[in-house]
Amino acid sequence: MTQSESDVEAQPDDDHEPRISDYGFLSDGHSGALVGRNGSIDWWCVPRFDAPAVFGRLLDAQAGHWQLAPTEAFSVQRRYVDDTLVLETTFQTATGAVKVTDALLLEAGARNHEICRLSPHTLLRHVEGQRGRVQMRTDFSPRMEYGRTEPHLRPVDGGVEAIGGPVTLNLATDVPLVIQDGAVRADFDLEAGETVDLRLVYSRTFNPDGAGGSQRSREASLSDTVAGWTSWSTQHTGYDGAYPALVRRSSLVLQGLTYGPSGAVIAAATTSLPETMGGQANFDYRYAWLRDLSLTARSLWLAACPDEPNRLLDWLAGSAGRIRDELIQIMYGVEGERDLTEHTLPQLRGFGGSAPVRVGNAAWQQDQLDVFGEVLDAAHLVTDAIAQFSPPTTELLTTLADRAAQRWMTPDAGMWEARDRNRHYTSSKVMCWVALDRAIDLAARLGAETHVSAWTSARAAVRSAVLEQAWSDSAGAYAGALRSDDLDASVLILPLVGFLPADDQRMAATIETIEAQLGEGGLIRRWPSDRSGFLICSYWLVECLALAGHPERARRWFDRATAYANDLGLLAEEGDVRTGQLLGNFPQAFSHVGLINAAWRLGQVAG
Repeated sequence: MTQSESDVEAQPDDDHEPRISDYGFLSDGHSGALVGRNGSIDWWCVPRFDAPAVFGRLLDAQAGHWQLAPTEAFSVQRRYVDDTLVLETTFQTATGAVKVTDALLLEAGARNHEICRLSPHTLLRHVEGQRGRVQMRTDFSPRMEYGRTEPHLRPVDGGVEAIGGPVTLNLATDVPLVIQDGAVRADFDLEAGETVDLRLVYSRTFNPDGAGGSQRSREASLSDTVAGWTSWSTQHTGYDGAYPALVRRSSLVLQGLTYGPSGAVIAAATTSLPETMGGQANFDYRYAWLRDLSLTARSLWLAACPDEPNRLLDWLAGSAGRIRDELIQIMYGVEGERDLTEHTLPQLRGFGGSAPVRVGNAAWQQDQLDVFGEVLDAAHLVTDAIAQFSPPTTELLTTLADRAAQRWMTPDAGMWEARDRNRHYTSSKVMCWVALDRAIDLAARLGAETHVSAWTSARAAVRSAVLEQAWSDSAGAYAGALRSDDLDASVLILPLVGFLPADDQRMAATIETIEAQLGEGGLIRRWPSDRSGFLICSYWLVECLALAGHPERARRWFDRATAYANDLGLLAEEGDVRTGQLLGNFPQAFSHVGLINAAWRLGQVAG
């Protein structure tokens, strides 16, 4: 279990290559920002999670940042304020201590599940002297559109305005600011009890928010933001299972990755953080995947967030529109956008030199059969809480079940989104079985009783194909694809979706084989050649071991996987099993989903 605070020695102009674990996460339910231990905001995409970054130093030293830290050597302690996404960083120097509180502000007066519906698009940095006297320095260097645009900087009443293309940023503070070499800088001393605010407000250059938006920015406050997050957390404290503090933090991260106006949960707040340092598997995760839907809905349900799965389904039905004969899209933008065409940003070096940096994701055009099951499983999960599915949702669910019955025997790209060729992935077949199984149970609710015969026949055919063709005598396990001998950790979902019990002889052998052959460094790799461990696969193993009657082994794997979280409890997609460092986009919704589901499962075993 990680600690909420850490002491780290640093220098004010520390230019070492950052680690993913160095960053804390801020959110207002519209955009996300990453704050380093060194006091530098190195990532902020505004006004939406997938907007071009105005601070992009995460991916290139010249792509913009906003640093706020002492001018002399310091050590760092940091924590989130209670159950919020408001971050406190305390800098200790030889002469004193200061606390910097960073937050993306929430709408004044917003409470409960409404906290992120509107946003003032304001980043506040509140500095408070704690002890002695400390000289602070701020270096505000925005670079719009992923570093392509150096803005015009000009003094305005109460601060500085930065204009670059469609983006205007207004930095307001009582500290005297100096414009120099494309940046805004200031040095100021702070004694115990003294405070300084630096407030950064976004607006559109050629279509400003106007009086209403400006008013929202002025009214939004740190106290309102803490109250808003606290109100949301208080309304979602029904979870009483194992590891409650970790589950609360993970549920807050999921809320922070939820686009407030639509309810869509993005996969991560970043693009192109590498799966392997120096490698090219760098993808844009700032979109909402149907692949994640059922497990995300389950985790939100377990974490006592009952409204959120309903919003996910409504978002999906609206995004998909009416489906005819076209491919079922596997992912969308946060407001339901379909075209997520991928391109590279050659001007950026990439995190740790890991190029290319990509914007958009070509997987939006892939054929992934597993999405049928994920959507229907999510609907099945929340059916008791919904009096009646809306007509668009009813039509969508029926169409997906029909599509699963018609297409389950075709190859696809699979849940790992292979870019070379399609295969008959075992997990895709099983999720088609899930789609049919849940649809049969929901048939009366969907008014689709006439489809049940076809769905039942197809469900039996899928089950037979998996049981007969996915088992590999050579591997001693269910393989990742039909008529294959290759191990793939994705088959761990079979017990989790009810396809087979975990103590079934062959399933139990599969669990043992994956644990022995894919387990390394406290994590489970997706396949033998994988160089990193996947957090979600590791949590799947935890659930499988718990279901198979091995709770102590399950807890050991849970604790080792969760130890990869940084000091703030944040997880990326993967972990380097040799160095222990986080890898991949960050924070990763799927990893936090896995933690919640595994913690709940362990609690069920203990109970």
